[in-house]
Amino acid sequence: MKKTWYLIIGVVLLVIGCIAYGYHEHYKPKTAQELKTVRVAYLPITHALPVFATKELETADGPVHVELVKYGSWPELMDALNTGKVDAAAVLVELGVKAREQGIDVRAAALGHTEGNIIIVNKDINSVQDLKGKSFAIPHKQSTQKVLVDCMLEEAGLSEKDVQIVEMSPPEMPSALSVGQIAGYSVAEPFGSLALEMGTGKVFEDPDHLWHDNICCALVFNGQFVDEHHDLAKAFTKAYLDAGTYLDEHPKAQEEISSKYMKFNDQVIERSLKVIGFKDLALTEDRYNALVHHMTHIDLIKKVPSYSEFVDTSLLP
Repeated sequence: MKKTWYLIIGVVLLVIGCIAYGYHEHYKPKTAQELKTVRVAYLPITHALPVFATKELETADGPVHVELVKYGSWPELMDALNTGKVDAAAVLVELGVKAREQGIDVRAAALGHTEGNIIIVNKDINSVQDLKGKSFAIPHKQSTQKVLVDCMLEEAGLSEKDVQIVEMSPPEMPSALSVGQIAGYSVAEPFGSLALEMGTGKVFEDPDHLWHDNICCALVFNGQFVDEHHDLAKAFTKAYLDAGTYLDEHPKAQEEISSKYMKFNDQVIERSLKVIGFKDLALTEDRYNALVHHMTHIDLIKKVPSYSEFVDTSLLP
């Protein structure tokens, strides 16, 4: 009987100790660095370069400490953003708009880049008509790459009934093209430049012709983080926009930072940076309206979030 009581007392003390430790860990004062930390999700692509630059340009006494969190796919990244595992993300803007349509509190502050999308086909494709009956890859259904492909097909009098659109991880696209698994793909850089460097594909169509001033990626925050740490979110947005300006004014820094975060050779990185810009990162109402027009036209969304619902202008400097 005594052994039983000793066992019960031991278990109770253990539980109390665990609770006390958890309470201490939860309520212990945060360090100065923790108080100014923003956890930012990204995929290792050229379109996330302003996030990388924000990290590289931070200083010990600056207002923001950036903690970068790498993901391998857009669904993983969006789950982390939607659930608050990260505070912000460089993400396909369509995924952010779709999340907002579904009632998830995410808020955009700025674009990730201008231009930077590319359409690649194998060397046997000379017209859009040549794609009939073939497979064409995009990184995600909710993407500017999907919009561009649909615009391309529609302009040629075709539709997705004529071409099999498949979702594929961007790193797989160049090799899939080289072995004939797909006839082409639309993607973020540097995976288009990689196929050009490999000699397995060629540039096809001009994305700006299909959708002038097309936008693709955006800096999107978790809404709860913005509400609870508005000043920090605003400070990060300013640092992010400043990083975009820095990149625009320092082409060599674009290459150096890209090489640190993306494992591609110098030729691929240099080529990819020639078709992308980081200066004008404002997510204006005109740009947003064009975006949701295209998304609605190809049935990516039904209920369009208003500009003020999706873009939090209070975060702008």
